[in-house]
Amino acid sequence: MSHSSPPAAEPVEFTHRQILTILGGLMMGMFLAALDQTIMATATRTIADDLHGFDLQAWATTAFLITSTISTPLYGKLSDIYGRRPFFLFAIGIFVIGSFLCGLSENMWQLAAFRAIQGIGAGGLMSLALAIIGDIVPPRERAKYQGFFLAVFGTASVLGPILGGFFAGADKILWVDGWRWVFYLNVPIGLLAMAVVAKVLHLPHHRVDHRIDWPGALTLILCLVPILTVAEQGRDWGWDSTRSIACFVIGAIGLVGFILAERAYKDEALLPLRLFGNRTIAVGATSSTILGMAMFGGLMTVPLYLQIVKGSTATMAGLQMIPLVMGIMTGSIVSGQLISRTGRYRIFPIIGSSLMVVALFLFSTIGADTPLWRVMLIMALMGLGLGGNMQPMITAVQNAVSPREIGVATGAVTFFRSMGGTLGTAVFLSVLFNVLPGNIADAYRQAAADPAFQQAAADPEQQALLAQAQNSGALSDTSFITKLSDVVAHPFKVGFSDSVHLVYLIAFSIMLLGLIVVFFLPEIALAKGSAQQQRAAAAKQAEKDTGASGPAPADPEGVKAGSDG
Repeated sequence: MSHSSPPAAEPVEFTHRQILTILGGLMMGMFLAALDQTIMATATRTIADDLHGFDLQAWATTAFLITSTISTPLYGKLSDIYGRRPFFLFAIGIFVIGSFLCGLSENMWQLAAFRAIQGIGAGGLMSLALAIIGDIVPPRERAKYQGFFLAVFGTASVLGPILGGFFAGADKILWVDGWRWVFYLNVPIGLLAMAVVAKVLHLPHHRVDHRIDWPGALTLILCLVPILTVAEQGRDWGWDSTRSIACFVIGAIGLVGFILAERAYKDEALLPLRLFGNRTIAVGATSSTILGMAMFGGLMTVPLYLQIVKGSTATMAGLQMIPLVMGIMTGSIVSGQLISRTGRYRIFPIIGSSLMVVALFLFSTIGADTPLWRVMLIMALMGLGLGGNMQPMITAVQNAVSPREIGVATGAVTFFRSMGGTLGTAVFLSVLFNVLPGNIADAYRQAAADPAFQQAAADPEQQALLAQAQNSGALSDTSFITKLSDVVAHPFKVGFSDSVHLVYLIAFSIMLLGLIVVFFLPEIALAKGSAQQQRAAAAKQAEKDTGASGPAPADPEGVKAGSDG
């Protein structure tokens, strides 16, 4: 990475082969993040039961989402200034360290802390990969390369559930609890990813010193952590308790501090406020927040439904999620190819959001006795909606900003999607566990009048298990359900299904708002050059301007930013 001369002096154009080489490195990093998500989706119940913390599992998810959410805009901003490569390598390294520590966890609180370390790395894996693609591939051509990313997600989505189920179902592998390999597996993959990225990811970058918005980062943490904590713990503390109110106050102070810091730092801010004056960015950020809430908050209950209500093993639950994955891949490929051919993107988030609204409503109608094929069809519909929504929105946002701000704009959209996901997960799990005990108790009261239930429940062993199902222990370890007879277990499954209904109705209402928001997305002609080429053109124009010492008018500070590495 030479710094002897600005690399933007001549237009930087990557050949198809060079792009594929760089993609190889990016795909390794993205495979880490994708595999972790799919493995955890099927292994969480087993891990939570083994660590006696099924009702605490939200902490493991929320801690990961908090740190990945907060770190995402930092990666975007810092990589815009100093180059992508070192931060992408750093993200992989931290993710590997966090994974190793997760494998050592002895309780759910330790797991949550180590998942937080993992999240610091994960925050950079996805947003930096998307930013690098924005650097080297013109918006209309990105569809050609989306298939490679989709292949990574598809492979991870098929392998993840199988591996997660295999590890979660094994008592010991090489004298270590089977589920711990869910995390240890990331270590060799991560080290291989670092070696590949270090070898192939060489992008030109002209370093320029800028102020780093540390006040913005610190106040963002001060704002988010208390708010997300109270979202998770509010049901236990009481929403009007002293601790909850203290969290709300601290979060509000953090928000005010963050806004003041961003105003003071202007263009060098972590999330420059002027970006949100751009309608595409404003709509993208708002819709991504809503999409994150509906996506994470809604879909995290599907594997639980499959395992608890349908009695699927962790492996089977993962394989039963494949219609969702295939829907996402199909939606992304179709929308990507059509954007490449037509140059129009606005219609796809609208169609995608509409499909998600319908899917979430249909999810709210499933019960304990709904046929599995119907649930899987709804998953496929949800996947089509997600696939038609995510990538077109990233394309729209990257196309709407100056080339030097590809990283911060991509980071902003990813940040708001993660933020929505964090809030959605915390709030929806809180709702689920808040209504679950009452719904289970109601279901058992209704079943008590059924002679078949009375006969089955008269068995002393079933009575002992039933006593466990009707107290709070049922939420710490759900493995007892498999020992109940079908008749005795059915009311528990009905109570769980009734609780899930409420979660999906809330997600449906939120996504309805998201559908309204995407109608405000403007249609802007897609640029024909990549961000690298646009920066080079701006630099060349600046050289032609007589005596011009500042940046080219068409791209403020574009020359200063150089090209990213």
